[in-house]
Amino acid sequence: MLTFLARRLGIMALTMFCLSLVVFFFVNLEPNLKKLAIFNTQQRASAEDLENWLTRNGYRDNFFVRYGRWIGVVKQQPVIDVNTGELVPRFRFCDEPSEPAYNGILQGNFGCSTAFKTKVENRLPQGLKATGLLMFWVMITMVPAALVIGVLAGMREGSRLDRGLSVLSITSTATPEYVSGIIFSVVFATWLKVLNGSAATATSEGISFYNFSLPVMTLAIYGVGYIARMTRASMAEVMASQYIRTARLKGLSFAQVVMKHALRNALIAPFTVIMLQFPWLLSGVVVVEAIFRYQGFGFLLISAASNNDIDLLLACGLVSVAVVLATQLISDIGYAWLNPRIRMS
Repeated sequence: MLTFLARRLGIMALTMFCLSLVVFFFVNLEPNLKKLAIFNTQQRASAEDLENWLTRNGYRDNFFVRYGRWIGVVKQQPVIDVNTGELVPRFRFCDEPSEPAYNGILQGNFGCSTAFKTKVENRLPQGLKATGLLMFWVMITMVPAALVIGVLAGMREGSRLDRGLSVLSITSTATPEYVSGIIFSVVFATWLKVLNGSAATATSEGISFYNFSLPVMTLAIYGVGYIARMTRASMAEVMASQYIRTARLKGLSFAQVVMKHALRNALIAPFTVIMLQFPWLLSGVVVVEAIFRYQGFGFLLISAASNNDIDLLLACGLVSVAVVLATQLISDIGYAWLNPRIRMS
């Protein structure tokens, strides 16, 4: 197990390095750099002034040099003040060092957010905390409901109950988040009169039914159908196995057969699907947080993309890659726990 973990952690580190290089390349394309210069010069500078700003702040240096600075293996260089000729930080609002120093990811510095005028590490945890709270309640709502629906449908394959639950699952899976989010807003705000004008506030002003409960419902309803379908298929396959027939012939009750013999093996495939919901939630919250004005990770990502906030975009991409790789590792470890016959080589 330790050898497996060491090998997987090494692969994860290599994957993160390669993907971070790709993300860094696309984020630092010329159009993005131009927009960043325009944003920081208040859109009043000439083309020559924009080019001078990019050169002075190191954006015209070699690509791998800039990547090394972001990682923290190349020293970050301050800029020269055109008025005094002294060395000054690139962005004063981030308290960057005014002398050459290693100041990158490896040193715990994710850069400066030009949109929020602060360090990325001061803004990113707030968004992750808000989205983490949202994801927690989505999983608490979604997973038990999906497993119950899938197990009930798989236990009685082909029955009227199975057909009804399957139609419900397919309907929920076929409904995108932006459609169900709008439907919930219309139902609760227009028809049921649950919401009022003051309820539709951002999370900075407090959690409300509109900006928290409705996002949870919107995200959960899509995932419920997907997990339930996988659970139903896995449960139906297990119930048709030979050892299940043997257990029934031994005189065990139907409930004992399901709980002691079928359920654990039937959860192997759904466990993988459940772990994959975490990366999906990180992308799904972008749409949902925009609809309900929930200021979490998705809100940060939209703000960074809209304002060409390069360092914040890079940090969001790094977090997304880390979440995907971590959930895959947990999924592989969970295989062995659910089924000891699975060997890791």
